[in-house]
Amino acid sequence: MTLADMPPEAGLFPLSGVLLLPRGRLPLNVFEPRYIALMEDALASNRLVGLIQPRWREEDDEDNKAPPLYPIGTLGRITSFTERADGTYAVTLTGVTRFRLLRETGLRRGYRVARIDVSSFTGDLNEIPSEPFDRTQLLASMRRYFEKRGLDARWSLIEQMDDSMLLVTLPMICPFPPAEKQALLDATSLTDRVRVLQTLLDMAGPEPEGPPS
Repeated sequence: MTLADMPPEAGLFPLSGVLLLPRGRLPLNVFEPRYIALMEDALASNRLVGLIQPRWREEDDEDNKAPPLYPIGTLGRITSFTERADGTYAVTLTGVTRFRLLRETGLRRGYRVARIDVSSFTGDLNEIPSEPFDRTQLLASMRRYFEKRGLDARWSLIEQMDDSMLLVTLPMICPFPPAEKQALLDATSLTDRVRVLQTLLDMAGPEPEGPPS
């Protein structure tokens, strides 16, 4: 897809703690009526959906308001779509480009719609340039992170990935908090993304325990 294919407006799918990077693939279970409507409308037009994180505030819960959104999200293209017997959907979004949220324009069939601008992220539409990084150190840090969190990974598949796919996959599969996910999305270059990812992996401690009962 080219810059000319990018819409000036997109339906939004706010999801906290979920990261979709350009060229990444994100499976989603869609069950809320408003987001079923979003997927149906996207399929009927350009297949593009704006995935973006809400910026949660306590007063939004108290006032039952829609939470504000982070300023940067990702346009994802629906590349697989299955309707289940109960009317819900299994969808895969493939990341196309990041976008900057300009302003929301209201609701359409229950989902939020916004004017967007992708001009700051035209590099996302091109082939990922090769930028050197310490792959061995990054994978070692990820192993330590997963061990601390008691997580499993298919290391044989991860180690077979080329560098560009590795730098898409690792940030998406690591269960970082929403603000840290957003920092990875906001990174201006691959070098910056590696720096942020390396820092987050090295600073992370064990999985925090839940609140006391």
